[in-house]
Amino acid sequence: MNYIKHRADESVEDYLETILLLHKKNGHVRSIDIANEMNFTKASVSVSMKNLREKGYITVAENGFITLTQTGNARAESVLERHTILSDWLMSIGVSRETALEDACRVEHDLSVESFEAIKRYLKK
Repeated sequence: MNYIKHRADESVEDYLETILLLHKKNGHVRSIDIANEMNFTKASVSVSMKNLREKGYITVAENGFITLTQTGNARAESVLERHTILSDWLMSIGVSRETALEDACRVEHDLSVESFEAIKRYLKK
């Protein structure tokens, strides 16, 4: 059961991070943009957007544009920070860009707050 809940949390974080990045890139986000970016079906994204809306992470306007709520934005920014710091760090120690991005995506969901804060402190030195 913990694995299923954890996997669901990871999926939520991936969607929120994608919405944030697409908004920064395009200025707006629609379900089709998310589907194209994540290589998911429109139906799968639609179900996930309903879930994110019910959890209070996003709002969806009548015209279909998706906006992160304050809570959704905070969580997305946190995930993006983890992803950016971890991938940059991995590349700085010689990991290829492709591998660093993939590994950071895996680790960003599982790394404890304590360990992440220690990595940030270490990198600031």
